[in-house]
Amino acid sequence: MMLKVLALTVLAALPAAAAEDLRGTGDLGLIVEREAGSLLVVDRSERAAIGRIEGLGDLSHASLVYSPDERFAYVFGRDGGLTKVDILTRAIVRRVVQGGNSIGGAISDDGRLIAVANYEPGGVKVFDAETLDLVADVPMGSKTVGIADVPGSRFAVATWDTGEVWILDHSQDPAQPVITRLEGIGANPYDALLTGDGRTYIVGLFGEKGLTAIDLWQDPPQVTRFLPDYGKNQPDLPVYKMPHLQGWTLADGVFALPAVGLHQLLWVDAEGLTEIARTDLAGQPVFALARPDKREVWVNFAPPDNDKVQVVDVLTQQVTDTLTPGKGVLHMEFAPRGREVWLSVRDENRVEIRDTRSREVLGEIEARAPSGIFFTDRAHRTGL
Repeated sequence: MMLKVLALTVLAALPAAAAEDLRGTGDLGLIVEREAGSLLVVDRSERAAIGRIEGLGDLSHASLVYSPDERFAYVFGRDGGLTKVDILTRAIVRRVVQGGNSIGGAISDDGRLIAVANYEPGGVKVFDAETLDLVADVPMGSKTVGIADVPGSRFAVATWDTGEVWILDHSQDPAQPVITRLEGIGANPYDALLTGDGRTYIVGLFGEKGLTAIDLWQDPPQVTRFLPDYGKNQPDLPVYKMPHLQGWTLADGVFALPAVGLHQLLWVDAEGLTEIARTDLAGQPVFALARPDKREVWVNFAPPDNDKVQVVDVLTQQVTDTLTPGKGVLHMEFAPRGREVWLSVRDENRVEIRDTRSREVLGEIEARAPSGIFFTDRAHRTGL
C-alpha cells in the first residue's frame, strides 16, 4: 500500500501538459521528399502536413521504421546515413553516416536494435536504437538486400553476390549474434519480404527465373524454390524499375506478386507455392499492396506507365479500376483500417488522398517530389 501511495504522490507532482502540447502519434506519418532530403510530417485525420524535418541527406531510395511508441523514426538514406528523428518535436535526434550506400533497414521486435543493410561496404551493421552507437558489424562479403525483422531479436537478410540468406540472432548477446547461413538461394537476390506472422521469408531473384521461400518456423529453416518457369517462354521486357518485394501481399491464403519484366501480377497459393492465376496489367508493376481488409490489391507501375494505379479484385483476380492520379505515382499507403489510400505523385509535387471504395479524391497535400509514405501503425507490424 505504501508503494502505491508513493507512486500516486510522484505522479501528482508531475506538471500537467498544456492542452495545445498534447498530440498522439497514432494518426501521424512521414512522407519522404526525396530530392530535398526532407521528411513531411502529416496528420491522417486532418489530411494535412503539420511540419517538415530537413537535413537528412540523400533520400533517393529512402525507407524508414518506427520505434514501438511511434514517436521516433529511423531513416535509411542512399548515402549511408542513418538518421533518428522525433516526429513530435520535428527534429533530428542523431545522424550517423554508417556506410557508403544503404538500401534499407529494420528494427528488432523489442525496439532496441536497428539493423542496416549496405551495398557498400556490404554486410549488416547493427545499432543501439536509443543512442545510434554501433553494437555489431557483420561483414558478409556481399551487397545485402531485403533485410527484415524476425521475431526474437533476429534479422533476415539476403546477399546479392553470393545468393545466400543470413539469419542474425541477437537475443543472447546483441554484440555477438548467432549466425545461420542458408546457401543455394538463387542468383542475385534483389529484394525480399517477410510475412506478417514472421514465418515465411520470400526472396526475389534477378539473376534467374523463380523465387525462393524460407520457412523460419522450421529448425533448421526450410528452403523451397518455386515458380522456376514463370515467364520462361515469354520475351523479357526492359526492366525500368524493379518491383519492391515489401509491396507484395498475402490475401486470402494467396500471394499477389508483381512479375519482373512482365506486365502481370502472379497469384501463388501460399501453402503449396504453386501458381494459380495471372492478371494482365497496364505496365510493369512495382508495388502490389493489399487493402487492409485484403479484398483488393492496388498496383502502381514503372515508367512509362507510372501515371496509373490499377485495382484488382482478390476473388476474381480481375482488374476492376484503372485510376490516373498523375505523373510519377511512386508509392501508396493505406490508412490502418483501409478507408483511405494516400498516393505520392512525385512529378506533380503532391500527395493525393482517395476513398478506397468510392475512389473519390478526398484531399491533396503539397509535397516536394514525394516518394515513400509511412504511417506510424507500421511500428506494430512484423516485417515493416
